Amino acid sequence: MYSIKSVKEIQDLNPFIVVGCGGGGEKFSNLEGVETVGFIDDNVKKQGKEFCGYIVAGSLDESLKHAKNAKSLVIMLPIGAEGSALKYAVQAIDAGLNVITSFRSLSITENISLKKFADAKGVVIKDIGPRLDVVKTIAGVAPKKSCEVLPKISYESKAPVIFVGGTSQECGKRTTTKKLGIASMKRGLTPAIISTDEMGLEEPTDFNFRAGSLSAMDVPAAVLSAIKYAEETKQPDIIFIEGQSSLTEKGNPHPRGLSAAILIGAAPDAVIVGHRPNHPYREPRGIEEEIRAIEAVEPTKVVGLSINLKNADLDLCPEFFESKYNLPAEDVYNNGADKLLDAIFEYLGE
Repeated sequence: MYSIKSVKEIQDLNPFIVVGCGGGGEKFSNLEGVETVGFIDDNVKKQGKEFCGYIVAGSLDESLKHAKNAKSLVIMLPIGAEGSALKYAVQAIDAGLNVITSFRSLSITENISLKKFADAKGVVIKDIGPRLDVVKTIAGVAPKKSCEVLPKISYESKAPVIFVGGTSQECGKRTTTKKLGIASMKRGLTPAIISTDEMGLEEPTDFNFRAGSLSAMDVPAAVLSAIKYAEETKQPDIIFIEGQSSLTEKGNPHPRGLSAAILIGAAPDAVIVGHRPNHPYREPRGIEEEIRAIEAVEPTKVVGLSINLKNADLDLCPEFFESKYNLPAEDVYNNGADKLLDAIFEYLGE
């Protein structure tokens, strides 16, 4: 109802002042036929500096002094800045400017009073939405609104972060993560163990959440927030994060993006890869492919293999994988994770 469906609708409202000097603001100003006459940002470090050929202002009043011909304001702020977005929308409408807002900045459908205010002032207010109507057309179903809700977060962990990935689903990632935590505790360390699955309920896991219930954009923020929370509440010596699915598994491509998102959020110092030979109902491409994919997605290193021998031939053993891939390998179900923990510490140089 209020969503922009073509660039022509935007061009008709030229020229624009843009709120938000980031990727969204630059992207908007580069749209075909869009005329930009000024930029605003609440970040004082950006104010007074040049952005896309204009000096960044700190308020709408300041920007209008230099852009008196502006007819519209576009708000391109990230999730979490709804308060600022609402402030600018009200100021712009009150000043007689049309308003375009990103759905991440401010949802018009959830702020109908803004539409009534704009109507009263004789100006237009619309949003650049996620086009869930298109999703419904092509897929037959769609959420009623965008499920991207977490604000962006930037955080660098103090303790080393270890990601436990795998070549497929149900290959032993959760057990490996748990066993690494137990091995750390036996050595007098304080680990933080984060499960990204609703089934991560077993001790010594500190907390769990289902990463698959979040949007792909929110997963890295959730993982990074979990790391930050763990450090603030526990001051761990080392952090273990359970991955989900696989980057390379065949036959079930849907969760692969989830695996990448968790890995990216973890930004791990080192990685352990789980593998289940002769998996009865999954189609892993294999260890070599998964290692190559992980190290391509993140600047990290796979330092060990956790081998799940539930369905393996009787003569298969971790030593076979050690010789084949030149990495420490262990059956954590029967032998624990001490060898893998040794590999992690050796790589970290501790």
